[in-house]
Amino acid sequence: MSLHKPTPPADAQPLYKKREPIYPKLVSGNFRTFKFAFMGLALLVYYGLPWLRWDRGPNAPDQAVLFDFAGGRFYFGPIEIWPQEVYYITGILILASLGLFLVTSLFGRVWCGYACPQTVWTDLYIAVERFFEGDRNKRIKLNRAPWSINKLWRKVAKHAVWLIIAAATGGALVFYFHDAPSLVFSFFTGHADATAYVFVALLTFTTYSLAGTMREQVCTYLCPWPRIQAALTDEHALNVTYRWDRGEPRGPHKKSESWEGRGDCVDCNACVTACPMGIDIRNGAQLECIHCALCIDACDDIMRKVDRPTGLIAYDTDNNVERRAAGLPALKFKLFRPRVIIYAVLIAAISALMVFGLATRSTFELNVLKDRAPAFVQLSDGRIQNGYTVKLVNKQADTRAIHFEVSGIDDAEVLLVGEEDGVMDVEVEGEHVDRFRLIIKIPEENVDGNDRLRIVAIDTETGEQDVNLIPFSSPRRD
Repeated sequence: MSLHKPTPPADAQPLYKKREPIYPKLVSGNFRTFKFAFMGLALLVYYGLPWLRWDRGPNAPDQAVLFDFAGGRFYFGPIEIWPQEVYYITGILILASLGLFLVTSLFGRVWCGYACPQTVWTDLYIAVERFFEGDRNKRIKLNRAPWSINKLWRKVAKHAVWLIIAAATGGALVFYFHDAPSLVFSFFTGHADATAYVFVALLTFTTYSLAGTMREQVCTYLCPWPRIQAALTDEHALNVTYRWDRGEPRGPHKKSESWEGRGDCVDCNACVTACPMGIDIRNGAQLECIHCALCIDACDDIMRKVDRPTGLIAYDTDNNVERRAAGLPALKFKLFRPRVIIYAVLIAAISALMVFGLATRSTFELNVLKDRAPAFVQLSDGRIQNGYTVKLVNKQADTRAIHFEVSGIDDAEVLLVGEEDGVMDVEVEGEHVDRFRLIIKIPEENVDGNDRLRIVAIDTETGEQDVNLIPFSSPRRD
């Protein structure tokens, strides 16, 4: 019995398309200038923020932004978030998402074009590549040339700088989770925790790979945002758009030729060579387009050279594209729309709630947990005894003196374990959580099995207090 191996048709397409390298050309213009400026600002904030100091007192770290998992704190300048306040982190994430939705509904994928870390670091890596290997044509020529001393040193230098940037990127991220100056010293002296070395190595590898080698493939194949943003925008959002009604029919143009009967596009491909994604914006809206607007700068430069109006490629709305196709005049950008208003109202409401919560939150908390085994003990004198674990959270830097008061049931005898009889005062260190034991004894005739106690913790200096209502267990009466 013979096995027949089917022969694929001659026009069968491979399942994987080999990546063709993209060599974006450096252009000049307003969008390129803004992109460089924003990249510089983003990198300055990312690398510099862990080094900013913020004095919070003697018992708290002085790093302005710190995610202290070991201590169970998140620090953002004057704001300190404890584990039980993780809803503030949730609120920040919701605000960030809504802000992204709002910007997308107004200006399309400008996040992708200017602020996305993949875009920022890829732009930085391309700038390094351009420094060592030259602009587009020189890079293409160098890559096609046989290996030589000149090619070798340029490639080695480029990749060395890429690795340095990648290592600095990984190190900077780790600094957000530990005091930066002390971690730098321990890291380079070999005394840092193994976790630090592992994460720096991992982030070095991912930064080098994503920004240096994968580049636009991350946006096209790995990132879900291009697919999601289609549901967040509408026909009134601004997008980088080719004015085909004005540009077609396209073709080369000589100075001696008339512009009658043809479009303004001279088919120079300047927009294509400037695109970091390697697409042709003249083909219409495309998933790969990140709205960086570098094609606008490239096209405007050509239009000025051929003495035609700029704006052949520009930020415009889908609605205006359709209107021009129908011979109607374009409309002004519509800023206030239902979608935009909803996002803005949600952002304002959540921001107001978070600000109110932060402004009115208590600087200390009382949490009382009743013993479950045994639920109660009946003493030889007939009284019922319950035990409680009291947790006091002091969220300020200074030590606080706290006084306990217990009420709700008559003739209750309260003992604070570790203190003298009758003493109901304790001290809690700043930025600290202390635990205490309370023993409460009550005559059996004063309880019926459904009783509750009111335990109050009072700051003796400020008068600030927190209250817990807790059950007191006893034999149930019929």
